[in-house]
Amino acid sequence: MITYSNDVEAVKALHEKYTRIKDSIGRIIVGQHDVVDKLIISILCDGHSLLVGVPGLAKTLLVNTLAQALDLGFKRIQFTPDLMPSDITGTEILDENRQFKFIKGPVFSNIILADEINRTPPKTQAAMLEAMQEKHVTVANATYTLQKPFFVLATQNPIEQEGTYPLPEAQLDRFMFMIEVDYPTEAEEIEIVRQTTAKSDRTVPKVMSGEEIIYFQDLVRRVPVADNVIAYAVKVVQQTRPSLPQNEYARKYIAWGAGPRASQNLILAAKCHAVLHGKYSPDTEDVKAIMPDVLRHRIMRNYKAEAEGISVADIIRKLA
Repeated sequence: MITYSNDVEAVKALHEKYTRIKDSIGRIIVGQHDVVDKLIISILCDGHSLLVGVPGLAKTLLVNTLAQALDLGFKRIQFTPDLMPSDITGTEILDENRQFKFIKGPVFSNIILADEINRTPPKTQAAMLEAMQEKHVTVANATYTLQKPFFVLATQNPIEQEGTYPLPEAQLDRFMFMIEVDYPTEAEEIEIVRQTTAKSDRTVPKVMSGEEIIYFQDLVRRVPVADNVIAYAVKVVQQTRPSLPQNEYARKYIAWGAGPRASQNLILAAKCHAVLHGKYSPDTEDVKAIMPDVLRHRIMRNYKAEAEGISVADIIRKLA
């Protein structure tokens, strides 16, 4: 049983554990500090994240290392065109007593790495969507609850899009963040090469448990937010909608804007961002810090924006 005398003490404890988690991950992962931050925020907000980056940037290693630091179960699912829903959720078999027995699939773990999720057909994507949203799976009319905490960290490669199945907007919206994983700097790459080409027995210290994660998820929800911060987050999201008559910029460059889930995620993530940085309530700067990751997959550019080379990042900077 985890108890703190008050929420202020709990915030201090979470801030201290956050620093230790980053140090623990840093024993294996060089750089990618912003990506690590957003993954931790996503987990503490009970959300899911979509990692986008070219192959070879250690996305799988990063997620596995994070799972070790949090002392959580980890499963990797390689999404391919022939992957079936039962390959994710599990299936029923006839045992030696001629009774049907359910064999759990890899989704029954704490952290699921859905590798190249856009390479599997919509039917299989839908099975993962149910698990993400409902925290359970349905097999042969029976419902099986997934263990807590449960997070899906999916990856997409921004290249080699031929033969892929783009995620529909409804499924993209289920991801709290779309996080861009960029190339390392020259100094970081030198250190990566040095570490990975020599014998190493580095281990990942365990910093937090599943029980603590669930406790801190509740703590994040209890963090108070000023009305002006909520109003700012909602105003930004409203400005992405070209259907509103006052949004001239949106009508010019946006085909489809963000829905209410974006406003909810902005505030929830801003709460967690504030707590992790030692504050007891978020301000507009916390909202701005996580805004690109919340909005980049919820804004669809129109033809004019593409023709003029206006990126989603440009649009978000303009709206902020």
